[in-house]
Amino acid sequence: MACNIRMVSLPCVRKVIPACLEPVTLNTNLNFRSTSFTKKPNSHVVQEKTPTPGKFGIFGGKFVPETLISPLEKLEAEFNSILEDHEFKAELAAALRDYVGRETPLYHAHNLTDHYKNINGEGPEIYLKREDLGHGGSYKMSNVIAQALLAKRMGQKSVITATSAGNHGVAAAAVCAKYSLDCTIFIGTRDMQRNPSSVQRMKLLGAQVKAVDGNFQAAVSESTRSWIENLETGYYLAGTAVGPHPIPTMVREFYSVIGKETRKQAMEKWGGVPDVLVACVGTGCNALGLFHEFIGDESVRMIGIEGGGVGSNTRDLHSASLVRGEVGVYHGAMCYLLQDGDGQIIRTESVASGLEFPGVSPELSFLKDSGRLECYTVTDQEALDGYKRLCHFEGIIPALEASHAFAYLEKLCPTLPHGAKVVVNCSGTGYNDVLQSSK
Repeated sequence: MACNIRMVSLPCVRKVIPACLEPVTLNTNLNFRSTSFTKKPNSHVVQEKTPTPGKFGIFGGKFVPETLISPLEKLEAEFNSILEDHEFKAELAAALRDYVGRETPLYHAHNLTDHYKNINGEGPEIYLKREDLGHGGSYKMSNVIAQALLAKRMGQKSVITATSAGNHGVAAAAVCAKYSLDCTIFIGTRDMQRNPSSVQRMKLLGAQVKAVDGNFQAAVSESTRSWIENLETGYYLAGTAVGPHPIPTMVREFYSVIGKETRKQAMEKWGGVPDVLVACVGTGCNALGLFHEFIGDESVRMIGIEGGGVGSNTRDLHSASLVRGEVGVYHGAMCYLLQDGDGQIIRTESVASGLEFPGVSPELSFLKDSGRLECYTVTDQEALDGYKRLCHFEGIIPALEASHAFAYLEKLCPTLPHGAKVVVNCSGTGYNDVLQSSK
């Protein structure tokens, strides 16, 4: 969410851990269990007794121009109302089942498991949450269809959004066609060149696609400006868990079905919870979708993998906001952010266009700061190797974004005990990435 507020750098900020992250949960299946984060704070950390909506410790908030305060408050009120609306939840559950194709499988990757066994035949068991099998080829549809229903409930006639790799754009175009909503999608020229087939699909589905000079960062800024010009009739359909409150909470809530399904499926397959969860992190929405259900399960490790770009040197081009960023305000919220000493946004780079964003979810920022989330990077080349490895061993073509998570298995698996259950979020299909992966 772009705004005219000057970006700031906060090099020294006191950590605050709320008693719980967020009190609201939209549960479309009563058999799913939802939890809240109740980890005890360290002795040097101040505990906040009354959590503030939209705040995760120091992160989050609503740093926007005055013109957006009222629309965001209206959105928050509508979002809060659907949390208790059984009719809305029933309609969403039916759409997720019949249109999106949920639940997606939790797949035991036998060959990949065998690949990581040591000379004694021991190693972890690797499972894939197959979000690539959902309608549209990625996890994006679950959030988009929920927001489209919310837009119709609010009486909006058109949808405005931005996309990077194109999966969100394709999902938005498809759902707008289904619900007879006008759809305008902004996409950076660099991403258009990398994902031409996604652009064609968006147009085929009836969306108006507008090119913006630059990448996803520029597309988000331009889409927000367009929304400000059309506040009365336009609904801003956020695809990522960044921006001012209530967007990060709302988007995470709609994606959290991924983790809820994973818990249910794990109980069915081995009678427990996973030992380790691994997901790539760009802005953080696919990772939160998997992680959020397990935040209160302290035995479950949560590992986020960012784009290390061309190398491991901090001066090299990369997209590692959590690992190498600093705290600042960007697109309407406080979060970890890639910025220079003057608080100006620096250039990002990744072989996966969906990871190229200088900021990250305020909730993931909090989880990293509190020690609940482990954060690492892999390079472009390591991600390409992970992409090919999954193709060769399992016959599954993952998105380059998800390939970052698969690449980290090379470092993670040798450290795990025999039989540990590892779930990797295969967040999308990589058919669009075939030409890029062969370069």
